[in-house]
Amino acid sequence: MPLLILIAEDDPGTRLAISDYLSLSGYSVIAAQNGQEALKLVDEYQPHMIVTDIAMPLMDGYEFVKRVRQRPALRLLPVVFLTARTSTQERIRGYQLGCDLYLPKPFELDELGAVVRNLLERSQLIESEWRSRVQITEKYPALESPVAESEVQDSDVSLTQREQEVLNLIATGLSNIQIGDHLHLSARTIEKYVTSLLRKTETNNRAELVSFAMKHRLLS
Repeated sequence: MPLLILIAEDDPGTRLAISDYLSLSGYSVIAAQNGQEALKLVDEYQPHMIVTDIAMPLMDGYEFVKRVRQRPALRLLPVVFLTARTSTQERIRGYQLGCDLYLPKPFELDELGAVVRNLLERSQLIESEWRSRVQITEKYPALESPVAESEVQDSDVSLTQREQEVLNLIATGLSNIQIGDHLHLSARTIEKYVTSLLRKTETNNRAELVSFAMKHRLLS
């Protein structure tokens, strides 16, 4: 069954172009014209990914993603912002709310397609690993580690205590703001720890970081 992508975009032409392109790429697509409508579609269809504009009527993309990230089951759902707002502060705000990638307008559909494919592949990998953990735990509840030893690799990555705490919270799907609230630190400070973790693990985004951490037994 094709993976389902939700498009939230108030411009009809852009919404149709993205929907048609992704449909031709083999995905199932549902579309909304604002965040309020998109939030209802999330509840109804449980998409595998969200691609959303920021400037929309009734509910903008920031508020939409904020509400999505407040739901535990959706904290690792891949989210891409498409917007003409390209200032550093706008991008920082988007990342703090939990978006995986910020693609400025105008953009090429081929680039969007590559972004979607990359994020979905990693998202599905993480989901597969978690399912494997759950299945093994259910079958062998006495095992200390839910992952078979042959599936796990040790790593020489050295983390500070604070980096470990941040990594553990990233794995639960919390945004930088939520992690900062939990650890009593600013979101900007959390962003620095996330950057350090990405550098140390040689990963490109949160999805890759969590996958790496699970594979190399870095979570505690």
